[in-house]
Amino acid sequence: MSDAATYWIVKGTLGLLILFSALTWTVVIAKGLQQWRLSRQNAAFSATVGAFTRLPSIDKVKQLSGPTARVALTGLDIWEDGSANIGRHRDLLERELRRQIQREKRGAEAGLAVLASIGTTSPFVGLFGTVVGIIHALGRISSMGSASLDVVAGPIGEALVATGFGIAVAVPAVLAYNVFVRRLKGLGADLEDFANHFVNGAILSTFADEPAIDRSGNRPISVRREASA
Repeated sequence: MSDAATYWIVKGTLGLLILFSALTWTVVIAKGLQQWRLSRQNAAFSATVGAFTRLPSIDKVKQLSGPTARVALTGLDIWEDGSANIGRHRDLLERELRRQIQREKRGAEAGLAVLASIGTTSPFVGLFGTVVGIIHALGRISSMGSASLDVVAGPIGEALVATGFGIAVAVPAVLAYNVFVRRLKGLGADLEDFANHFVNGAILSTFADEPAIDRSGNRPISVRREASA
């Protein structure tokens, strides 16, 4: 392999790793801002709606945004348009809530595959540059008949730099991926808990004689239905 070929291969490898690093930090910043925004939106929903035992006002929910608000709005729309069969309508409500939760999870997962791919491939890209650098060093030793430091310092140095670059790119990507996945699991668990709480509130609202007002000032949607035999 000629010196020019190995030179450009190593430089290309380093360039690819730099591109991976830039992409990693772009995704990290974007995902960090996204999760910060979702957290604030869910906190605003909790502060506005509060803990409820019956369904919150649909008008109040429409004024809010975020994953929890969208799940609540989906549930309210389904429950308002329900039939008299409580058992069947509850199944429909739970199914639609699960679908909305899955949509929220998919939105929050966007970009994580990029971090996972970079975290797993960057060390091997760096290793490829290392191998090419060592081949370059061996070629120079063979052509010059000497293994002095002046002969091998350049190629070996490039090989070590490629290894270091690969590790430096992979570590932040893997750490960021683990952090975001853990937060995503927490978001999913919170939405599942809210969905269960919402279903219970819907059942209580259905059989309530009067539309009670909770401590947060939420007026539930009370729809009287008779359970089918």
